[in-house]
Amino acid sequence: MLGDLSLTANLIVFAGAALVILVAGTKMTGMADRIADRTGLGEAVTGGLLLGAATSLSGTVVSVTSALDGRASLAFSNGIGGIAAQTAFLAFADLIYRRANLEHAAADVANLFQSTLLMLMLVVPLAAFVMPDVAFWSVHPASVVLVGLYLFGAYASVGIRQSPMWRAVDTRETRDDQPEDDEDAQKSAVSLLVPFAALMVLLGLAGYAIARSAGALTEQLGLSSALVGALMTAVVTSLPELVTTLAAVRRGALQLAVGGIIGGNTFDVLFLTLSDISYRDGSLYHAIGTGDLFWVVVGLAMTAVLLIGLILREESGPANMGWESLTMLGIYGGAVGFQAWSG
Repeated sequence: MLGDLSLTANLIVFAGAALVILVAGTKMTGMADRIADRTGLGEAVTGGLLLGAATSLSGTVVSVTSALDGRASLAFSNGIGGIAAQTAFLAFADLIYRRANLEHAAADVANLFQSTLLMLMLVVPLAAFVMPDVAFWSVHPASVVLVGLYLFGAYASVGIRQSPMWRAVDTRETRDDQPEDDEDAQKSAVSLLVPFAALMVLLGLAGYAIARSAGALTEQLGLSSALVGALMTAVVTSLPELVTTLAAVRRGALQLAVGGIIGGNTFDVLFLTLSDISYRDGSLYHAIGTGDLFWVVVGLAMTAVLLIGLILREESGPANMGWESLTMLGIYGGAVGFQAWSG
C-alpha cells in the first residue's frame, strides 16, 4: 500500500513511526528499572532479557515483514546493522556519565556473560553462510541453533544473578544495583508489566510502518537494501535503545543501561531466526551476499572491544570516555563511511 504513496508521504510515515518508537522507548526505561527491583532479577538481567527484547520488537517486525516480502538483504541487514548502532550508543552514554567511565562503574558479571554469548551467536550466521545450502521446510538449522543459544543464555543469566561465581572488585566509583526505596516498592510487578506490554505492542505497530515505508523508499530512492537496512531502518528501530540507555544512565541505573544494549543486541540476532522462517524461498543465509555479512564482522569487533572494556574497567579516559568507547565509535564511524561509499 505504501508503495503507491509519494516519496514525501513515505518519508512522513517513516518519520512518524520513528517518533512513536522514540516516545514509547522512553517510557519503558523507568518501568524496567522498577520491574527489576520488584522481581529481584536485578538491572543487568532485566535489561538483558526484558528491556532488550521489548525495545527490539520494532526491529523484529521490520525484519520479519521484509522477509515475508522476499527482501532477504533488508531483513538480514536490519537486524545485524542494529547491533553495531546500539553498541555505539554505549559510547554516548559513557560521555554523559561524568563520574567515571561507564564500563568501570557498571560492573556486573551478567553483562560479561551476555557479551560473550552475543559474540558466539554472531558466529552462527557466518558459519551458515559458508556451509552448504541446507534447509528443512525452508528453515536453516542455524536458526534453530540461535534459539537454543538464546534460551541457554536466558537461563544462565538468571543463575548468574542468583549464585554468581565471579564478582567485580568494588571501587569508589562502582555503582551497585540497589532497589529503589519508594512508596511504590511494595506494589506487584504486574501493575507495571501490563502497560509495559502495551508499549511493546505500540513499538511493533511502528516497526510494521517502518518496514513498509522502508521497502517503498528503497525502490523510490534507488538505494541498496543492505544500505537501507543497516543505516536507515536499523538506526531508527534502535532509537528505543538509545533513549532507554541515556535515560537509565540519568537515573543511575548503569547495569540496566549496559544490560539493555547487550541484551537487545542478543535478541536482535534472533531476528535472523524469525526472518529465516518468514523467508519462504529457501535459506535466508544463502539469499544474502557477502556485503550483508560486513555488519556481522563490525558487530563482532565492537562487541569484542566492549567486552575488553568491561573486563579492564578503565576508570577514566580522554574526554571522560574510556578508550574502548572511542574505539567503538571509530569502528562504527568507519563502517558507516565505508557502507555509504560502497553502497
